[in-house]
Amino acid sequence: MTAPAVMAPPAAADALGVTCGPPSSQTSTFTPPLTNTPQPVTVQVSTQYGPCTAASAPGLTSGSRTAAISYPNRSCLDLLDSSPLTFTITWNTGQKSTISGNTTATVVGAALVVTVTGNVTSGLFQGGSVIQTVTGPATDITLCTLGLGTVSSIYSLVTLQIQSGS
Repeated sequence: MTAPAVMAPPAAADALGVTCGPPSSQTSTFTPPLTNTPQPVTVQVSTQYGPCTAASAPGLTSGSRTAAISYPNRSCLDLLDSSPLTFTITWNTGQKSTISGNTTATVVGAALVVTVTGNVTSGLFQGGSVIQTVTGPATDITLCTLGLGTVSSIYSLVTLQIQSGS
């Protein structure tokens, strides 16, 4: 007598590649602080992802990215502009994911909400679709756009979802 065959359910084409939630965070520091007058500015971005879960990569629990971007003319008014963005996440496993997408930013109540939508163009989860949401306080930004202050840094909470590409 043979045992009945056990069939695994088919894998969903859009199964999650990885999900990272709060306390994932991002700090953006502006040197010199942003004003409502355009000026040369360097933005230092540091993002820490974790805790993260990835069914296809069980050892993956966290990740990070850093970037320094120089702008010839930047003001607090530019923080709500949409723009293309490419960045690389280095996972705790040593693997990397390069993401290319577009950002949209809005002020919702007292929060600045920046959403990145795009795809993983190389590395782990290549071909997967990406949604990252960065949510931080908008008070300094609102005061700056009114000419009543500056923006030296923004601390935000981050959620990241990468849908598997296969």
